[in-house]
Amino acid sequence: MSLREQFGKDVLLTGWGHSRFGKLTDETLESLIVQVATEAIANAGIEPGQIDEIYLGQFNSGMMPLAFPSSLALQVSEQLANVPSTRVENACASGSAAFQQGTKSLLAGTAKTVLVIGAEKMTHAGADVVGAALLGADYDTAGKASTTGFTGLFAEVAKHYEKRYGPVSDVLGTIAAKNHRNGVDNPYAQLRKDLGEEFCRTVSDKNPMVADPLRRTDCSPVSDGAAAVVLSVSPTGGATAPVRLAGFGQANDFFPGERRDPTAFAATRASWQRALGMAGVGLDDLDFAEVHDCFTIAELLMYEAMGLTEPGQGTRAIEEGWVFKDGRLPINVSGGLKAKGHPVGATGVSQHVIAAMQLTGTAGDMQLANPRRAAVQNMGGVGIANYVSVLEAV
Repeated sequence: MSLREQFGKDVLLTGWGHSRFGKLTDETLESLIVQVATEAIANAGIEPGQIDEIYLGQFNSGMMPLAFPSSLALQVSEQLANVPSTRVENACASGSAAFQQGTKSLLAGTAKTVLVIGAEKMTHAGADVVGAALLGADYDTAGKASTTGFTGLFAEVAKHYEKRYGPVSDVLGTIAAKNHRNGVDNPYAQLRKDLGEEFCRTVSDKNPMVADPLRRTDCSPVSDGAAAVVLSVSPTGGATAPVRLAGFGQANDFFPGERRDPTAFAATRASWQRALGMAGVGLDDLDFAEVHDCFTIAELLMYEAMGLTEPGQGTRAIEEGWVFKDGRLPINVSGGLKAKGHPVGATGVSQHVIAAMQLTGTAGDMQLANPRRAAVQNMGGVGIANYVSVLEAV
């Protein structure tokens, strides 16, 4: 049973906007929000006054002095005066959290048209500030000194995985190389250089070990950027055909590390099962997926959490070519967080926009051959807050 059958109405992505990701010194949080919101509204073919609600996904956590940005989108137009606008935060999954809140407003009938924005400014802050902010998303290390930050947390995940299932260093290098190669074709991506497998697999002066076994190429960069999408219950006559939300899922895991199996990502798996179940589809029905590869080990574990392979066999998806652009289920054709960049609050919305572009044949050099159905997966913390959407062409 699809979302449409379950709730008796459609949730459609009818317009979207996307900024470039990277070190955007000439942009502010406000200018990024206004840019993508304006683009999304125009792309949807509507007037700003037709927006019933606004949801803004942003993490911040001390990276910016302005901690109350929910009304910044009203700067787009006087027509947005008095429109309800809410900031949504759930660590690195803030963008998808905002997307699901907008979805639920449509399903509840409190709105017919919702503007969802994800945005983050990070590069202006020092490495110590960014590192401390991100560690605020971890129960065991929040507020404590760390030389490796969140990389160290995922390095521990990688160590547990290798102890249980065997070495993965070369496979992680191949994942990095795949996503860097895909990022070359993405005009929004922060890192648009094909580095090759040998470079990504090798520790060097230009690719140092950050936290063993994760090298610099195994880590997503600090980024600025924004993305926006208009959600509607019916087509709005926009610039492209709409995209339908067929199903969605959310699941949270226990916060203390001692209560989680470090390689199982149990709540991530549950969010996949809920989204696919609501959509009434399986993995074989998907044409591609955009997943949360904040670190390459996270993408490897995603192959297992989504059910592409059994636990401990995620390396098969790389070794047998399943997840490459010409494989059975292309993963992160955009370059993923690894190459596209990871402005935390923007990531989940960006993933939905990139997927919508693919499904409407407007992805440019990234375009796959006639995809009809996709999944988006966004995660906060080390598998703590998990969101999955299933999108399909109309």
